[in-house]
Amino acid sequence: MSTEDPESYPPIGFFGPVRFLLRLIAMFVLLGLCLVVHVAYRLVGLTSPWPARFLYGIAWILNIRIATEGVPLKEDVFYVANHLSWIDIPIIGGVTRSAFVAKAEIRKWPITGWLATMNHTVFVSRGDRLGVAKQIEELKAAIEEHQPVTIFPEGTTTDGTSLLPFKPSLFAVLVPPPRGIRVQPIMLDFNGLGQEVGWIGTEGALHYTWRIMCRRDVIPVRMVFLTPFDPTHCNDRKEIAQTAREQIRRALSASLGGKSVL
Repeated sequence: MSTEDPESYPPIGFFGPVRFLLRLIAMFVLLGLCLVVHVAYRLVGLTSPWPARFLYGIAWILNIRIATEGVPLKEDVFYVANHLSWIDIPIIGGVTRSAFVAKAEIRKWPITGWLATMNHTVFVSRGDRLGVAKQIEELKAAIEEHQPVTIFPEGTTTDGTSLLPFKPSLFAVLVPPPRGIRVQPIMLDFNGLGQEVGWIGTEGALHYTWRIMCRRDVIPVRMVFLTPFDPTHCNDRKEIAQTAREQIRRALSASLGGKSVL
């Protein structure tokens, strides 16, 4: 196992592989049921809530129990969240029906990439600076459809006890903001389990997924919807990014008992 801190992970145990198999079967059953109803909605021209319900179901199957605080906006909203792992996506997507901005490699992942595409994910390449304008246009198109969008502006994951600087590039979609959209920061708090459930260090995606799928214990998460703000009150994309980050930083510090978060 190639990780920076393998001792922080609970043992998989004898029944871990059994839990993995049962969860995998449950996910495929859930996928089949949701797809049937999703297609039926689309055939009659209705907006389908089933991608979000599928994501929420995935979180439930993984033994993630979500407690929400605050009032989420329903539309014309640009969510900004801290980031611990790919399990953030079923958590946030299942509650908010949000589309996501994700790294381009995920598009090629089996099943996950297809599901992300179905949920209107905008794929971005970290190294493609020339492609930023195209990515901004794709984000604008999603927002114009009144689709809530979530970004993880740290650009990578942490263990939930720190907050990296926010990359301001994708905030350019809000300068000027379309249709009076508002920004709502979200703070994810895994109740001190960030070292166990975060995808950090050099751990590979397959190993991380294996140990999360084999895990016995509940993964509790507080999903705190912070105060929305109007991006027109900010001078530029960097100020929008900093305003969102400061809200999350203060909330994260409070969740850690007042510990300083830079």
